[in-house]
Order: sequence, then structure tokens, then C-alpha cells
Amino acid sequence: MSAHADTHAHDDDHGHHHKETFVTKYIFSMDHKMIAKQYLVTGTIMGIIGILMSIMFRIQIAWPEEPNVLFEALLGKWAPDGVMDADIYLALVTIHGTIMVFFVLTAGLSGTFSNLLIPLQIGARDMASGFLNMVSYWLFFLSSIIMVISLFVEAGPAAAGWTIYPPLSALPMAQGGSGMGMTLWLVSMAIFIASSLLGSLNYVVTVLNLRTKGMSMTRLPLTIWAFFVTAIIGVVSFPVLLSAALLLIMDRSFGTSFFLSDIFIQGEVLHYQGGSPVLFEHLFWFLGHPEVYIVILPAMGLVSEIMASNSRKPIFGYRAMIVSILAIAFLSTIVWGHHMFISGMNPFLGSVFTFTTLLIAIPSAVKAFNWITTLWKGNLQMNPAMLFSIGFVSTFITGGLTGIILGDSALDINVHDTYFVVAHFHLVMGISALYGMFAGIYHWFPKMYGRMMNKNLGYIHFWLTAVCAYGVFFPMHFIGMAGLPRRYYTNSNFPLFDDLANVNVIITVFALIGGVVQIVYLYNFFMSIFFGKKSTQNPWKATTLEWTTPVEHIHGNWPGEIPHVYRWAYDYSKPGHDVDFVAQNVPFKEGEVELHH
Repeated sequence: MSAHADTHAHDDDHGHHHKETFVTKYIFSMDHKMIAKQYLVTGTIMGIIGILMSIMFRIQIAWPEEPNVLFEALLGKWAPDGVMDADIYLALVTIHGTIMVFFVLTAGLSGTFSNLLIPLQIGARDMASGFLNMVSYWLFFLSSIIMVISLFVEAGPAAAGWTIYPPLSALPMAQGGSGMGMTLWLVSMAIFIASSLLGSLNYVVTVLNLRTKGMSMTRLPLTIWAFFVTAIIGVVSFPVLLSAALLLIMDRSFGTSFFLSDIFIQGEVLHYQGGSPVLFEHLFWFLGHPEVYIVILPAMGLVSEIMASNSRKPIFGYRAMIVSILAIAFLSTIVWGHHMFISGMNPFLGSVFTFTTLLIAIPSAVKAFNWITTLWKGNLQMNPAMLFSIGFVSTFITGGLTGIILGDSALDINVHDTYFVVAHFHLVMGISALYGMFAGIYHWFPKMYGRMMNKNLGYIHFWLTAVCAYGVFFPMHFIGMAGLPRRYYTNSNFPLFDDLANVNVIITVFALIGGVVQIVYLYNFFMSIFFGKKSTQNPWKATTLEWTTPVEHIHGNWPGEIPHVYRWAYDYSKPGHDVDFVAQNVPFKEGEVELHH
């Protein structure tokens, strides 16, 4: 291992001879730290597009059929006289979901922090393959561009919901959004999956092979465990979505019938025979459910690290945390059927999926209790990163509780496809993962850019976001239980739902305020890159290896030799030491015992 480190150091000496140009440093960079920033900025831009879309369709639900200047400006022909067209509503919901789940939370979270932290925290010069890492980012960038281009197709972007169930997605003539917009969606996702697989393989190999001397698997920070297991889930499940996308392309363009059978359009029977749309649901959700854990596990890892560091205490139950990550990963692959309880599946199979789904609550609860116990009697440093971490635990618990209802086949039938489901997964996956991402950005910003973000703006960002997030998604549970279906562009045709109109207005007001608040964050982020207070080497007094590297980025991370590791990542407030943290590269004192963890 150390011989390997020395050869890396040797390579590093050669690296300084050729001058880096703008293109090799900022565009086609193979340095993991720069690629992390590229992922972060691309994910941020995609996030702005996704949030803009959600604001538009929230305005439509609150004040249906009313002309709006914003619609006229942004939607053009899809909003004649400023009134949103029914077809574009579903397209907005579709692209919003796709962008937020894949391009912001999967790539923005995993892509940014796996790249930034894996080499720095395990003590490696860079990723196992810098070239593959670069290719992975550029494939992600290309897929982002194609997804954005699909918004400008004449017949409209993909409009079958982010889950793109056939026949809406499989028949190009089904509706405007089923044509070229859907084709571009599928091409974009195929490229995105290739990017994700290349990245994941790189992360797995790096964690297994490039750990520095002394860095055993049980001395790894929980961030690395989370990224490592996330990458494994990605490698296992993303190819299944790729196969679903390819078969869908075959059905659309080459006349096959994988997902189509007995289709009538305006009384005319089409030639498709023998396919099954439920087969597509199985393929989609076999990725789709592990996907929510691909999104949430990195956030869990970041939160574990930030909480220990800001509580000045060792993380509670380190090994239990690892086991629960592994249990979540395993169980995530055998619960996909809970998305399909009303697809006509055998009730016995439904009971099996109910059982496995409720089992996954156990490792999730272990993590929640361990975070709360880590905070217990800690010397809490309430900086923005810590606040977002605590907010993460709050939304994860409140969002997870409703999952117990949705995971039960008998109860799910009553609220399936209502706003109850929307409220559940936005809290447990959307808001929680965003909080994890924000926490990570506030905490590791000094490592990325060598400067500090403004703390007071961070507080404003957190408190207003937290209030607005609950203001949006808490009332949604109630309109869902009242039976309001999701994805309807107006509910004014149903007198049954007239009483819920006011609730939808309240939700939209919170959504608008919450969207505007993100401008505070964007201002803080981009201004701090250039004008933030210069950071010290270890601003949070943390124990992990990334804070032993110099503030200014160098190729190869450490000048000279890579530090050796002597202890686990959570020696905070350890008796017998003058300071309340002991970095991983500090050897044991005489007579000092390693903490049992």
C-alpha cells in the first residue's frame, strides 16, 4: 500500500512540469476536486430549472385558469394569453421530477461529494481512474444538455410523469409530449446511466484499493461507507433502468411490443400484441426504489460526519451505523413492489412486499436514534451545516412515518396516487436529501474553495427553508387523505374538492417564498467563492484526513508523503488530550487505548 503511495508521490513530481491551461484545469480536468465542483455547479443550475418548474405548476394549481405573466414569458405558445395549457402541466411535472431526482439529487449529491471526499478522506492522491472520472462528468453534462433541449421541442417535452409508464410513453402518437420530447428524454437518461455507472465503478475501486496505510475499513468515516455502498447499489440497479429505456425505445421506434398489447386509438385497434405495461413498472421500480436510497445514503453519510464534528463527540454506534447502511442497501433491492400495489398484483405478493418494506424501517430507525444520541449532551456548534443536519433528521423521521402507511398494501390503496404520496416522498427523499446536500456544501465549502460561506446568510437560508418546506408538504398529507389526486392540472371540475382550494393556495404561497429564499443561498454560494473570508486549514477542528491537506488545491492532494492513519475518524473530546479532537494521522500516546466502536 505504501509502495503504491510512493509511486503516486513520484508521479506527482512530474505533474508540475507542464503548465495547466484554462481548458485542462477547468474544463477537461482529471482532478477529482475540480470534477466535484463541476458536478456541483451543473447540479445547481439544473436545480434552478427544476424549482422554477415546480413554482409554475404550483401557481397553476392554486389559481387555475387565471392568466399569469410568468406563464406567458416562460411557456410562450403553451400559455395562450397567459393561461397554462393542460398538456404542458404534465410535461412540467415530468421534467421537474426527472431533473430533481436524477440530475440534482443523484448527480449533484453523489457526484459532488463522492468525488470530493473519497480520495481526501481515505488518503489517496486521486480517484483510481482520473480519465473515467472526467468521462463520467462529461456524459452527465451531455445528458443534462439533452434534457434541457427536450424542453424546446415543438410538440412539447416528455409528458408521462417522471416514471414514464407506457402506453403514454410507448406510443409516439398518444399525445404531444409522447413524440420527440419523449425520445430525447430516453436518450438523455441512457447517457446519464452510463455516466452514473462509470462514476460508481470508479468510487468502488478507489475505496477498495487506494486507502492509505492504516486506513482499515472500520477506520473509514461514515461518509465513505455511505458513498461506497451507494455506488454498489448504483452498479446493481441502474442497468435495469437502462434495459427498460432501451426496450421502450424499441417499442417506440422499431415496432416491438414489450410493453404494449391490445391498444385502441379512436376505435382503431393497433397491431401491438402480447406486451405488458406492468413489466415496465417492474423494471422501472427495480431501479426506482434503490434510487431513493442512492439519493438518501450519501446525505446520511454527510450528516453523520457533520453531526459528530459539530457535537464534539464520537458518532454513537459507529458499527451499527455501518450495518444499517448495508441492511438498507440489501433491503432496498427487494421492496420495489410497494409502488405497484394497485397494478393488479397477487395479494400474497403484496403482503411479501409489505413485509420487506416495513423491515427497512428498522435500519432507518437505528440511524435516526444514533443521530439523536450523538447530539445528546454534546457541545453543539450550531452553524448552518449543523442546522441542516438536524433538519435532515427531522424531515427524514416525519417523511418516513408516512412511509409505514404507504408500505402497507391495505392502507396504500386508499391514498395511492394522491397528494399524500407526493408529501411522503418529497419529505423523506427530496427535502431530506436537499438538506443533506446543503449541510455538505456549508461544511466542505472551505475545502472546495478555500473560503468560508457567510454564516448569517446561512441561518436565514436554513430557517426560512425549513419553515417553507414543512409549510408546503405538511398540508399536502391532508389534501391527499381527502382524496385529491396528483398530476391534475386543475381540480375545479370536481365540486368534491372545492373545500381544498384554499389549502392549495397556502401550499403555493409557502412554495413561492421557499423558492425565493434559495436566492439567498445562491448569492451566498457564488459571492463566497470570490469574496468569502479566507479559510484556515481545519476551520471546524475535525479529525478526518481532508483537513490535513493544504488550503490551496494541489495536484495529488498532499505535498510530500501521504499521511498514515492510526485511529478511527471520531476521536472527539477524548480524555487525556489537550484539544477536543485528535486527527486520524496522530499516533497513539503511550498507554492510550483505542476507543471500542
